[in-house]
Amino acid sequence: MRRRIYNFLVNRQPGIAARYHEAHDNAAGVGRILSWVYLLWLNLAYYVFFCHFLGQTSEMKPYEKISVPVGISESAKYLTEHHELSVNEYVKRAEIYDVVSFDIFDTLVFRPFSKPADAFYLIEEKLGILDFREKRINAERLVREECRRRSGHSEIGLKDIWEKLSAELDVAAEYGMNLEIETELRLCYPNPFMKEVFERLKADGKRIIIVSDMYLPSDVLREMLSRCGISGYERLYVSCEHGANKAGGGLYDVVCRDYPDKKLIHIGDNTRSDGEMAAKKGFASIVCPSTDSMAKKYRPYDMSPITGSAYRALICNRLYCGDTAYPLGFEYGYIYGGLFVLGYCAFIHNYCQKNDVEKILFLSRDGDILKQVYDRLYPMDSTEYVFWSRKAATKLMAPYDRDDFLRRFIRYRVSEGVTVGDAVASMELSDISWLKEQIDFESALNTETADLLTKLLINNWDEIKAHYSEQNVAAKKYFAALLSDCKKAAAVDIGWAGSGAMALSYLTGQVWDISCDITGIVAGTNSIYNDSPDASEPFLLSGKLVSYMFSQRHNRDVLKRHDPADNANVYWELLLSSPEKQFIGYYADGPRFGDCDVDGDLAGEIQKGIIAFANDYATHFKDYPYMLNISGRDAYAPMLGIMNKKCGYLTDIADRLHLKQGV
Repeated sequence: MRRRIYNFLVNRQPGIAARYHEAHDNAAGVGRILSWVYLLWLNLAYYVFFCHFLGQTSEMKPYEKISVPVGISESAKYLTEHHELSVNEYVKRAEIYDVVSFDIFDTLVFRPFSKPADAFYLIEEKLGILDFREKRINAERLVREECRRRSGHSEIGLKDIWEKLSAELDVAAEYGMNLEIETELRLCYPNPFMKEVFERLKADGKRIIIVSDMYLPSDVLREMLSRCGISGYERLYVSCEHGANKAGGGLYDVVCRDYPDKKLIHIGDNTRSDGEMAAKKGFASIVCPSTDSMAKKYRPYDMSPITGSAYRALICNRLYCGDTAYPLGFEYGYIYGGLFVLGYCAFIHNYCQKNDVEKILFLSRDGDILKQVYDRLYPMDSTEYVFWSRKAATKLMAPYDRDDFLRRFIRYRVSEGVTVGDAVASMELSDISWLKEQIDFESALNTETADLLTKLLINNWDEIKAHYSEQNVAAKKYFAALLSDCKKAAAVDIGWAGSGAMALSYLTGQVWDISCDITGIVAGTNSIYNDSPDASEPFLLSGKLVSYMFSQRHNRDVLKRHDPADNANVYWELLLSSPEKQFIGYYADGPRFGDCDVDGDLAGEIQKGIIAFANDYATHFKDYPYMLNISGRDAYAPMLGIMNKKCGYLTDIADRLHLKQGV
């Protein structure tokens, strides 16, 4: 009957279940009673007053709209509004006390998941037991309830939990315990800010203790702290070994008995357990902010659970853990580019491994940061940074695709406010005397002059083709040397029609007679809003072109949200900004370069942020390589949340980068 009532009140609606567990699972005493009252209110609001949004979780919403700070980095805004203490201020406050006590989790030590229980996903994969995470959560809850009825407190150990689980699963308790312990030890890493506070106080000769509410035994916690480089404390107090916790105040009583007549201060992240209860027991306290609470404000939840949890945790643990205000460009790269670049690189690697690709060509300049991260992840793979651009490709393809040449250099520029002379110069045809005689170079490029210019070029097309013959010869020489020892290569670009990779494939195979099969790999394809939404469909179908994030064939919800008219293409290209200059083309005297189309310093900051995220993620999950299998949908999710006109964040970034359209 109890289970039926529970299912009726809690499990029928995911939103109610999520809200109830958030309030109930970590509550004790009066807090648990209040959580039951809250549960009844949730059901009344949903079923009687029809507040149906309560039945949804954030994960269930089809799309999220997130408003993030504009014109200031999140870390800078946080420090401005919350006046987070510096290391010096922590030390100054604590050094006047005889004994300094530290909490462990979310204070000295971080996990790379936004919810501690999400680490159970990794154990689930190792055990091969479906839904193990929920089984592990429920086992702990039931054992705590049994302990409370039996002894009046709910402090249990890991052994108690696994004895319960082993009775239900075909897993020996000792094996399960060791697996969970090893998983925790592999995942946990030090909070660099609080570790510095710890080391400073230790260097000053302060007596330091550790006090934690935890089911892991003290020897495991000592090993964990040691792996995090934290040592030199006097004692370690763990709730499961004393039958008392900080939340109820009993564990503080134990500490006070061991340190009579001493002035004590406790540092932790939980307002109630580490702040209010410490104060009630005579401790001074400093409550450092919980980074998990930061995850809920600006981060997306429309993601797969494991990747989403890891993504949110790493951002919060870096940006909100101390007194560092990161630059705006760094955060743009770290928050919105890091997961994308990391997932894209893993996608490229997996594809090339499965399809025996011998060499990966990262096309400039989008390929700049991609290659940097890729080479860090997969140093044994053969990669090349290749000078390439739409402009260079369009000129080289002019003899074979006249329509694309005229469209890109003339028709697409009609609305850009340029002159006929500007358009002719961009095609490198200004030295053709008869052209200057038949059309006014000073006149604006409008529909009428564009038609006239197009007609003149078509009528003299053989001469136009001959104008690019030198560049064609130089390009052939470059790629013949580059691909001389390679039969199968992949050309990597941002997208969108895949014209860069497909042009290179056409030229090498059908014009230059280079016997290397080239496959194009793009982050995303043309969307339904492009003039030619299906331009690359035959190549996607045949496998000549491969897309990571979306195409007509997968993640169609993203395809329908990705609108170039709202600058979606531009925002993604800005993530791959490079401080390098634009590549113009190959010539007899070597490659030539033009202007840089973005602010080089800001582009460099964005790259630093991307590299930092990739390093953090790869380091913390080095023992779980499948964590790099980040879906294209998850890679797009952070950007999807802020691609709304009310936010203004992306337009501010674009303005700061000083993007020069049409370069």
